[in-house]
Amino acid sequence: MNYPSRVKLVDVGPRDGLQNEKQLIPAATKIELVHRLQDAGLKEIEVTSFVSPKWVPQMGDNAEVMAGVQRKPGVRYSVLTPNLKGFEAAVLSKPDEIVVFGAASEAFSQKNINCSIAESIERFAPVVEAAKAAGIYVRGAMSCTVGCPYEGDIAPERVAYLAGLMKGIGVQHVGVADTIGVGTPLKVARAVEATLQHYGIDDISGHFHDTYGQALANTLMCLQMGVWQYDTSIAGLGGCPYAKGATGNVATEDVVYMLQGMGIETGIDMDKLLDAGAFISEALGRKPNSRAANALLTKRAG
Repeated sequence: MNYPSRVKLVDVGPRDGLQNEKQLIPAATKIELVHRLQDAGLKEIEVTSFVSPKWVPQMGDNAEVMAGVQRKPGVRYSVLTPNLKGFEAAVLSKPDEIVVFGAASEAFSQKNINCSIAESIERFAPVVEAAKAAGIYVRGAMSCTVGCPYEGDIAPERVAYLAGLMKGIGVQHVGVADTIGVGTPLKVARAVEATLQHYGIDDISGHFHDTYGQALANTLMCLQMGVWQYDTSIAGLGGCPYAKGATGNVATEDVVYMLQGMGIETGIDMDKLLDAGAFISEALGRKPNSRAANALLTKRAG
């Protein structure tokens, strides 16, 4: 097996994770979480999103959070922007990267943002253009690349179609996301292969949810394909409103434990990572949603 010698993790906990919480988290807690993640060695953190607080009240403090983060050199801070209005608000907070999104499922696109896949990409074209003109890197999130709560299985052709549209408007990097966590290794491999028709291996990342306990297996499959960038979420924060009982994003601690055990470099300090996960879990009044974290914290306490 030709595994990458080094892997880059993007922690999406502060944005993708916390936006799923019922309770509103104080901006100071979010800022502290970002600080703990960067202190643990994470080089890319998805901090917040510039969406209407009417739709996502949890991210209503986006500008305050971005202003409060003491930035570290060499760390990339990204924000999600759904449209030009969101981008114009986001650009004032000087993000290093913006994230735009599209679904590989027509039904999901209609239910989620009330338009077709092609229309959603048209909406993002001016955002991508404005970001690149401002010298801001553009990453695209491709949701439902393996399965959809409305359509079921998604054909790899649909993934290739979406990747082609993203490439066409100038998106520089795409994440292949199993949004509801139904993917298994071969299905995920096919979605990645479809994406490789339009993007090189260095411009693709994996984003796996652990609803059915498959996220680590799916990550391992992608490692074997040479994919070396992944989205993970501290303490397994997040969920999916479309999958009852979904645990959401794969926990950063679980992925780091696996990679360290394989001798793959991450640049992440596991002790500091555990502290970050324990911090946010305590703020939410629960245990981390990470098997590795709970095992290591129990061992530490003993």
